[in-house]
Amino acid sequence: MASKAAGTARKSRAAPPALVQADVALLPVRNAFLVVVGVMTASLLQILDTTIANVAIPHMQASLGATPDEVSWVLTSYILASAVGIPLTGWLSDRFGSRRLFILSTAGFVLSSMLCGMAQNITQMVLFRTLQGLSGSFISPLSQAAMLDTNRPSRQPQMMAIWGMGLMIGPILGPILGGWLTDNWNWRWVFYVNVPLGVVALAILIAELPSRPIVRRRFDLFGFAMIAIAITALQLMMDRGNHLDWFESTEVWIYALVMICAAWMGAVHFITTPHPTLFNGALFANRTFVTASFFMIVMGVVMFASMALMPSMLQHLLGYSVIGTGWAMMPRGLGTLISMQVSGVLVRRGVDPRLVIVLGFGLTAASFWQMSGWSLQVDQWHIIVAGIVQGLGIGLLFIPINNSAFATLPPQLRTEGSSLLNLSRSLGASVGIAVMTAFLARNIQISHSDLAGHVTASVTGMVDFSTIDRFQQIGTAALSAIDAAINRQAAMIAYVDNYYLMMWLSVLAFPLALLMRRPAKVTLIEGDAPH
Repeated sequence: MASKAAGTARKSRAAPPALVQADVALLPVRNAFLVVVGVMTASLLQILDTTIANVAIPHMQASLGATPDEVSWVLTSYILASAVGIPLTGWLSDRFGSRRLFILSTAGFVLSSMLCGMAQNITQMVLFRTLQGLSGSFISPLSQAAMLDTNRPSRQPQMMAIWGMGLMIGPILGPILGGWLTDNWNWRWVFYVNVPLGVVALAILIAELPSRPIVRRRFDLFGFAMIAIAITALQLMMDRGNHLDWFESTEVWIYALVMICAAWMGAVHFITTPHPTLFNGALFANRTFVTASFFMIVMGVVMFASMALMPSMLQHLLGYSVIGTGWAMMPRGLGTLISMQVSGVLVRRGVDPRLVIVLGFGLTAASFWQMSGWSLQVDQWHIIVAGIVQGLGIGLLFIPINNSAFATLPPQLRTEGSSLLNLSRSLGASVGIAVMTAFLARNIQISHSDLAGHVTASVTGMVDFSTIDRFQQIGTAALSAIDAAINRQAAMIAYVDNYYLMMWLSVLAFPLALLMRRPAKVTLIEGDAPH
């Protein structure tokens, strides 16, 4: 009897009791499909703008008469404003209403995009890009919350799959679309393209989007200021570090100290404040949600760092064009599309999401293991296969992580929860890109030094250095060719080392799944839930 009772206790701990829930949307709408189109159009435009302007930077620099350091702020200002704005989403949504904030954010994004296209100098461009990043920062968390609020619980995994596809496809399509618009029209069209599509999205949102009830609560100015300062210092350190040789620069040390001090003061403030008003304390008391946030950081590092490394490797080392690079990376999106649908079905059928997460990280690690074996002779087939496997892995991660996080949160915390998950992913992406880029530069130097040490007289015997004085051009060209070959090999070794590092990062994420609680099994019924 005792063993039977113990077995029953273990079973009850392993499988939470089933819940009965009405299969009814929190905010029912007349035309759910039209709302999805409007929400996803706004979300996709915002995600596209994280990468669409990258390929147009040289054209902007020439047109606006900017220096390389000045034009880099076109990207930095957008990233900074987006990161600072995200934590405000929950409070603003409660204070002014989710519908009003979403509509104003979309309108501000469209207007600032038009102003970016009209900018006449670098000062105007940086200012308008800041406005664009700030207004667009609210769109991502609001769109995720709207996809959940306006659809029945039985359809929410499918909606998260659609939303996740936009998150994955946007950064891949951005450089392709930006390169095509710049080559065939003008760099200003990378911003003007947002206007007609944004107006369509805005019209749909005005016509169909419902709103949550307004909740008036005090604004935590000190808490927000500490978060904003810490995020700004971190983003500046990550963005400027590669240009300033990291901690060899006093400026980077200042950013690091400011970030640590602001983060420490903010953490103490939130812990000691009885009723924090910027973020609901229930979010941080939820172990599954906190673990999901850590998963989002890892996903940001793995997903966006690899997406940042691949284009430069394909274009600079393997000779791909901008359009060719985009097409070579598209299969990754195809893999994500497939696995997101599969993971949505698995979650709906009650498969333990922790197993799906481990499988997703396993496939992601396998793809990086494939990539760690590449050389300068790698063909397009191997690039496509690794991209598909990586897409399959990332797609398996997104749905279970989000479903587990939101399944344990009450509906009124969805917007705040979404903003924190998006912030975690954004910070992970910034840190991942900066760290991997720093490792890349460092490993190129180390590999170049190692390879150059093996270039001896026996290797260069084909070059008669005694002829350099008589045939200066021939000798110099031969040495330049050898140095170029060493540079390419050193760069390829550095890329491979980064892929190997990201493989182990994916493997080390496995144990985090054990910290998540399995969501309670929910029985959905038509109509209102029984009392």
